Amino acid sequence: MLALVLVALSLGLSNFAAAIGFGVAGADATTRVRVGVVFGIFEAGMPILGLALGDSLVSTLGHAARWAGAGLLIATGAYGLLQALRAGAAGAAGSPEGQLPLTRLLVTGLALSIDNLAVGFALGTYHVSLALAAVVIGAVSVVMSLAGLELGGRIGLRAGPRGELLGGLVLIGVGVAIGIGVV
Repeated sequence: MLALVLVALSLGLSNFAAAIGFGVAGADATTRVRVGVVFGIFEAGMPILGLALGDSLVSTLGHAARWAGAGLLIATGAYGLLQALRAGAAGAAGSPEGQLPLTRLLVTGLALSIDNLAVGFALGTYHVSLALAAVVIGAVSVVMSLAGLELGGRIGLRAGPRGELLGGLVLIGVGVAIGIGVV
């Protein structure tokens, strides 16, 4: 069980970092719930999918999954930067204060969890209960995401109107960190 919790914590670190980016840009209560639920579902669901897909597909994806996830996060962060710059030039925000577009959230959740496909296969080889693993990984992901949003929100209060720019930069940084294997 300790090993499973440690795996869940290591998987949740990227969610924590991405949630900081969203929190810096501002997150209302609805966004907080959506981030927690989406990140939790992706983190819990991908290991199950990895186990279902089996060894051949997971080994084929290998490092490509990490690069795909990193690329999606970098693109999502760049899109956030572009939106913040456009909103700053126009003098108005692109979305209501604290709101995060669902498409952006779903792409980020997918990007953060692609590497969990391999985790699912590994869990199957160690005969860990997949249901237990999904619950533990999902719960840890939700908690770490909410903690990241809270920390990001506190940073965002200090960043002021530059919060969305900072949030985009954080997502790009998380993407780069995943790409080079730090997170």
